[in-house]
Amino acid sequence: MAPRSNPSERQRRLGAELRGLRVRAGLSGERAAAILGADRARISNIETGRIDVSRNRLHKVLQEYGCPPGAYFDGLMAMAQESGKGWWDEFNDTIGPGARDLAELESRSTVLRTHEPLVIPGMLQTEEYARAVLEATERDRRRAHRYTEFRLARQLVLTGDSPVTYRAVIHEAALHTQVGGAAVMRRQLLRLMEISRLPNVAVQVYPFEAGIYSAHSQSFVLHGSTAPELDTVYLEHPTHSLFLRDANHLDQYTKMFERLSELALAPVDPESTPESHASRDSLSLVQHVMYAL
Repeated sequence: MAPRSNPSERQRRLGAELRGLRVRAGLSGERAAAILGADRARISNIETGRIDVSRNRLHKVLQEYGCPPGAYFDGLMAMAQESGKGWWDEFNDTIGPGARDLAELESRSTVLRTHEPLVIPGMLQTEEYARAVLEATERDRRRAHRYTEFRLARQLVLTGDSPVTYRAVIHEAALHTQVGGAAVMRRQLLRLMEISRLPNVAVQVYPFEAGIYSAHSQSFVLHGSTAPELDTVYLEHPTHSLFLRDANHLDQYTKMFERLSELALAPVDPESTPESHASRDSLSLVQHVMYAL
């Protein structure tokens, strides 16, 4: 089989992890080729995600590379087993490879931690809010409609059979930014309160008075895996998306999120009693903005 020209993020990640393990084990590409009974070019293609490696061969390689049994070992084996196909395939007429990679990554994540400074996170958007956001950047209404459907389908990871743990820190500016008009915003803010009833969802608001923090204007998502070594930082830009997997990046963004969470108000809790709001919290701020619209 000829090497693929455009490997997915999962395929690139698996290859990068295998290369890292080989290098840390002090093994050359030639030695890895001998382990697999292949040539050096095949090892290079595996490590760049251009060629798959079977589970049996991967199991042997991980043992030879000194990867101990555990969550990381199992996570790599699971990545090799995945086909890359899923519900997102029905949107191939519209979305690009970056969006497919994101949906696949979300499907295998165990924890999502996100910070949004200007808009409500996509995972928490109502249909009409999402459509207003997407129509602002996509002039083709049919494509905007398909993008909206795709975004809503991604939200199922919050309510499926094995829902992901979701934590969001949203800047107060996002509550005030008019998207689709006052009625749309009221329903969107109500949605924030409703979805916060889910036991796996925690929403915090970063208030204006908290001031400036180094990451308060940056949008990012931390995707947690069953093994910390396989966590990913996702950054979305107007022209492309970035998937960061370097340990230093993961540590940096983890610390940024935790600091943002510390500075933000207490999480939205729609079930709390009125007397519990003696001090300002996320719920009271969301309600204040909603009733002022």
